[in-house]
Amino acid sequence: MGLKQTLLNQVRKPNGKLGRVIATGMNKGHAKLAKWGLSNFLIEPNYVILDIGCGGGGNIKCFAEIIKDGKVYGIDYSETAIYISTKINKKHIENGIVEIYQGSVSSLPFKDNYFNLISGFEAYYFWPDLIRDLKEIYRVLKPNGYLILVNEGYICNNEKKRKKAEKWSKLGNFPIHTPDEYREFLNKAGFSNIQIFEEHKKGWITAIGMKKV
Repeated sequence: MGLKQTLLNQVRKPNGKLGRVIATGMNKGHAKLAKWGLSNFLIEPNYVILDIGCGGGGNIKCFAEIIKDGKVYGIDYSETAIYISTKINKKHIENGIVEIYQGSVSSLPFKDNYFNLISGFEAYYFWPDLIRDLKEIYRVLKPNGYLILVNEGYICNNEKKRKKAEKWSKLGNFPIHTPDEYREFLNKAGFSNIQIFEEHKKGWITAIGMKKV
């Protein structure tokens, strides 16, 4: 197995010592992308939030520092990612602001209509069944709740960034989509009021969908 394939496998599901390095590195490597993605959305201080595919836990920490009367949950199917996320959010966990679970987007361990906001940063590529998993997310969102997907790789008009994304997509055997395809799969899963934001120079995309009452 080549180095690139090894790294992709670790990004998909961090494991072992190398996985700890990768999961920790995600926090720094995705920080600017996450900041830009969230700049397109106003987070209320009483929100109950779920970050799916929480990786190194950096975004959980950011959410926890924004909210005042809400709560932040994280979930990842990687035991290593849970270890790192728990470590960097130790203070917020002890204060009862954060809870982190090992689990799958395909079967979320939460009741219906629970979250104001669900996020996925560089995560949806690896979901086993995109539409079914989006419907599972829809189930646990409150009416008028939001899903926000923030990704670096997509089929964009920036040829250089598009070719790079397509290369990694092929190597890692995961899908990437056009903005119109984002609208299509979010709509198919039941979301409405869909908004798409693009940062063309960097090849970044944010997609936001709402669960209507």
